[in-house]
Amino acid sequence: MREVVELNDKQRFRFSEDGHSIRANQGHSVHVDLKLNPKVPPAVLFHGTADRFLPSIRERGLISGTRQYVHLSKDRETAMIVGKRHGRPAVLDVRSGAMHDAGFVFFLSDNGVWLTDSVPVAFLTFPSGEEPG
Repeated sequence: MREVVELNDKQRFRFSEDGHSIRANQGHSVHVDLKLNPKVPPAVLFHGTADRFLPSIRERGLISGTRQYVHLSKDRETAMIVGKRHGRPAVLDVRSGAMHDAGFVFFLSDNGVWLTDSVPVAFLTFPSGEEPG
């Protein structure tokens, strides 16, 4: 069990307070109470994806889909790595500060991933620099 927590390259897991069980740091497809408190995000966060998903994102924004939250990165480099996992990468800028000012809630997972329920198109800047809406 210790190897799962200590050797996971993305630090997705941690031990419970009593050390007898493992829990996810970010949630995922199963609802988990992550016991995270809302945090004020930086002005801009980043979302890495495959470029084939851009048409759908331009229409719907970022949605959690089967995950518990939309995952956002603190820097463009990390988002690029995430995007490469899914195909030809694309990195979106998320105006997280403006979202927060508009009442959206953000959380910071124990492994440094920013989480939110969704990101409307109006808060996204696409790789080409165009801003829909």
